[in-house]
Amino acid sequence: MSARRIRATLLPSGEPTEFWVVDGRISTTPIAGAVDLGTHGQYVIDGLVDAHCHIGLSADGPVDRATAIAQAKTERSAGVLLVRDCGVPTDTHWLEDDRSLPRIVRCGRHIARAKRYIRNFAVEVEPEDLVAEVERQARAGDGWVKVVGDWIDRTVGEITPLWPADVVAAAVAAAHRLGARVTTHVFGEEAVADWVAAGVDCVEHGTGITAPVIEEMVARGTAVVPTLVQTENFPTFAEQGQARFPRYAAQMRDLHARRWETIGACVEAGVPVMAGSDAGGLRPHGTVAEEVIRLSRLLGPDRAIGAAAWRARTWLGTPGAIDGSGVVEGARADLVGFTQDPRTDLVELARPSWVLVDGHEQPTR
Repeated sequence: MSARRIRATLLPSGEPTEFWVVDGRISTTPIAGAVDLGTHGQYVIDGLVDAHCHIGLSADGPVDRATAIAQAKTERSAGVLLVRDCGVPTDTHWLEDDRSLPRIVRCGRHIARAKRYIRNFAVEVEPEDLVAEVERQARAGDGWVKVVGDWIDRTVGEITPLWPADVVAAAVAAAHRLGARVTTHVFGEEAVADWVAAGVDCVEHGTGITAPVIEEMVARGTAVVPTLVQTENFPTFAEQGQARFPRYAAQMRDLHARRWETIGACVEAGVPVMAGSDAGGLRPHGTVAEEVIRLSRLLGPDRAIGAAAWRARTWLGTPGAIDGSGVVEGARADLVGFTQDPRTDLVELARPSWVLVDGHEQPTR
């Protein structure tokens, strides 16, 4: 493969630099005959990160292999080269055979209770079997487990926790014993308090987080992935449930009305916030830039990009090819280039000028 030369401003440091890519790796040693990639003065970051994504999932449940590959390619074309997969109904480790696709950190399958989550998404167990299932998914995933913490209970007509607090504590402890981190889907106020008290590592959505829970999250280092692009749908969910479940509808409207205040309080307190699009299932792939734009309202542009790039990589324990001192000699070249500075105009994140995966240039949209 021919060598490429890249002359760019690196983010987040803002330092101009020149480096080369050969055989899929970063080199700081000049290579004669290297072909320029992009334009002089461009901006380069490690591949974007979507910390809540579902490659291998559709609104109807599992997808076939061709569809899973297409979903991964859509993420790649948007510059997303690292995904924390937040639950899919099938094992997608076979995607690793194609080194041109984004790398995936898997949570295994969602864990939920029967008739208490979206049909065909989760493995369904009762409370007495949650710990054993958490242990199974901890071994099946890549260091994460995803448990659905609350959902509508149609017998009472509102969002309620799926699991007793003592079972939640035992499940989190079991995952930690196996070296896995735990994240939980929560919309309401009650379940999130139980999970954070139990030592959960991350909260998904988190629209019901209250001030005492925020204090606990800060003390424990618990992160939140608010998926603001998904919570925009709460009024629609409320309308769909209004006739049969008016209390649920009122809950969803209330959670939606205070979503900015809730996540803003997390940000102000110092809770780690990461960007996730909730792509797959009900949302389209390749849309993490939309989440970054929303997060910028609370974090500002630099920190919002970091939540989908360098800070997210540090949080996931998956370093890239750029560190605080520049490019990393010998690192795998998974990089994204932009003609304009995305910190100045976040819309740039949605239109990378080039994408390198394992040193190979890939199509952009």
